Amino acid sequence: MLHKRPGAGPLTVRVFVFPGVRLLDVTGPIEVFASANECGGPYRVQIVSEDGADVVTAAGTRLSADLSVEDLHEPCDVLVIPGGPEWETLIKDDALLDAVRELSRQARCTASVCTGAFFLAAAGLLDGRRAATHWRHTRELGLRYPSVKVEPDAIFVRDGKMMTSAGVTAGIDLSLALVEEHYGAKIARSVAKDMVVFMQRPGGQSQFSARSRVPHPRREMLREVLDSVAENPGANHSLSAMARRAGVSVRHITRLFYDEVGTSPGRYVEQVRLEAAQAMLESGDDPTAVVARRTGFGSPESLRRAFVRHLGVTPAAFRASFRTTGLGAGDLSATAGSS
Repeated sequence: MLHKRPGAGPLTVRVFVFPGVRLLDVTGPIEVFASANECGGPYRVQIVSEDGADVVTAAGTRLSADLSVEDLHEPCDVLVIPGGPEWETLIKDDALLDAVRELSRQARCTASVCTGAFFLAAAGLLDGRRAATHWRHTRELGLRYPSVKVEPDAIFVRDGKMMTSAGVTAGIDLSLALVEEHYGAKIARSVAKDMVVFMQRPGGQSQFSARSRVPHPRREMLREVLDSVAENPGANHSLSAMARRAGVSVRHITRLFYDEVGTSPGRYVEQVRLEAAQAMLESGDDPTAVVARRTGFGSPESLRRAFVRHLGVTPAAFRASFRTTGLGAGDLSATAGSS
């Protein structure tokens, strides 16, 4: 565990960059630590490249390096290893992997963002450890490195001195957790508010909006039904009510949901209502009875059962997750189940 060193200067964060690095993997964590500086949690950020030269990111933006790996002789508090779209080629670069090993040796905590986990795994730094990466690549990480215990739905995972995070913006979640660990929840919360991000986002990385992740229905009347559910989750969306709205039989609309939405009408409505309840719990202090009524669950008990079934937490625990990043003592995975 890292801790703020009383009376000492700023904590040192090193971010390793290389040609083709993903820009947000680099700038997301840097912005968190820069914002922490303004909120009373001092950090010194150093950008390091293998030879000290500038690098061009995958987005085409040029980044200047402060130091080369050879320039470094003092330990740092946090090392950030970002990812990049060309990770499959880059993990075959022995010199780059040697640089990652040396930088990690000097760091009290090594943290990867997105496909940066592949660099740590290829360097042998995740052997026997739990890890996370972008949801598209979790299976590949496990197949390539069977000694790594991949947690596919985790936003970030800590195992000893190693931290790994999911896709792109999860580097912000991970960095916020480190700020909380170093300087406390109050400063981390100030940073989250300043950046307009969750202190701890709900659920796991595979969670997306129900309305946005369903295929675009071919039939306009079905699109209108879906939109009406999303616009007013608390209304009557029983099977018979939706069938009347669409002007078809109950049997027909059930078949349309399975054919074009890929799920039953009831499951779709519950998912939309769950997301509406999450939004109310995130942004306000309404009692759970009010949240349940306005989102169509009816009673606090029905709301609680839906949360436990889908998210693995109660509504109260879900709301509490916005008071902290969730990184407590010991090893931890920030997932839906641990919120």
